[in-house]
Amino acid sequence: MSAYWINTFTEIRDHERLERYAAIAAPAMVAAGGRFLARGNPAFVFEDATPLRTTLIEFPSVEAARDAYESPQYREALAVLGDAATREIRIIDGI
Repeated sequence: MSAYWINTFTEIRDHERLERYAAIAAPAMVAAGGRFLARGNPAFVFEDATPLRTTLIEFPSVEAARDAYESPQYREALAVLGDAATREIRIIDGI
């Protein structure tokens, strides 16, 4: 069953480091079987939601999404991001 990785930034403190993170993170997600469905700033936000960057990635399974997060390549991306941003990441089953 497909799974979806939803990554929402709640604060961005360093846009340059965010760009460097994304350049490493995107290939890590694809290498782990991820397929980007949407990314960028929301067109609209409702109910006090953050207007910052959100990413939606489809994976073949919850396990594949978790493995992507724990992969050495993604860990490298996280090291680059460091404290440059605060995010909420959710991995949910598809229906």
